[in-house]
Amino acid sequence: MRNLIINQINESIEAKRKMAEDDRYVDEILKASDTLIEAFKNGNKVLICGNGGSAADAQHIVGEFVSKFRLERASLPAIALTTNTSIISAIGNDYEYNFIFQRQVEGLGKRGDVLIGISTSGNSANITRAFKQAKKMGIYTIALLGKDGGENKEFADLPIIVPSEDTPRVQESHIMIGHIICDIVEKTLFGEK
Repeated sequence: MRNLIINQINESIEAKRKMAEDDRYVDEILKASDTLIEAFKNGNKVLICGNGGSAADAQHIVGEFVSKFRLERASLPAIALTTNTSIISAIGNDYEYNFIFQRQVEGLGKRGDVLIGISTSGNSANITRAFKQAKKMGIYTIALLGKDGGENKEFADLPIIVPSEDTPRVQESHIMIGHIICDIVEKTLFGEK
């Protein structure tokens, strides 16, 4: 078991090392951060969605924006589309599960907002539907993905694809990316204290 622990730590480090050594990832994270900064400056909000562990990551990142990350500051407008069980179950029952994020984007989103979809496989049909809806409404889309990016990358304005095939390593990198974006957004909008 000691080797299992050490191997998993090293695998996590390796995925992140690949990102640190590739300027493309740095540029994508900066673009995502700049996009959110502009949206917040213009009075817009971020909507975030994902399934399973990615739903938890969506809620985590929203918590950082609405509460705070590092700085004492005003709250930022962010909504996790994974939290209202009445909405999710109503849409799942009245339509089907693949519509749970699309319908919320339609009802809660507006031009100038940003939608972040999180999927370790990149093949979440409900995220693809949400991205298509967002595009119709003038909502910029960012995808946090893994593996080869799947079909979700085809519908996102900015796909960020973690260089790993292993779901836990992808999830660990997604939350790291989320934290970096929160840090950049907070420092840019509210200054370092």
